[in-house]
Amino acid sequence: MLAAKAAESKKAVDLRVLDLREITSFTDYFVICSVANARQGHAVSDEIEKQLKESGELPVSIEGYETADWILMDYGDFIVHIFSETARAYYDLERLWRHAKPVDLISIAEA
Repeated sequence: MLAAKAAESKKAVDLRVLDLREITSFTDYFVICSVANARQGHAVSDEIEKQLKESGELPVSIEGYETADWILMDYGDFIVHIFSETARAYYDLERLWRHAKPVDLISIAEA
């Protein structure tokens, strides 16, 4: 998944991809990662947007870019969540969506 690779290229940490196809209809995947600060959050978001635009994908919407505590990038089939570490702990999407299947990031790296 290109969004996960782009996030990793800008040193996002604790990267997770969740497969939501069997439990919701509004999207297929969540890409979730953490960043150390707003500057890194902007860099990760910008890189994801750049790489996906180059492959012909444009976001439906992007929210939270200004504060960068939680940047949400909605691409329809998948949603990218870029969190500060405190926001990620507070919202705890992995617990909320605990029934989602984790996607093997090694297979993503090899793709």
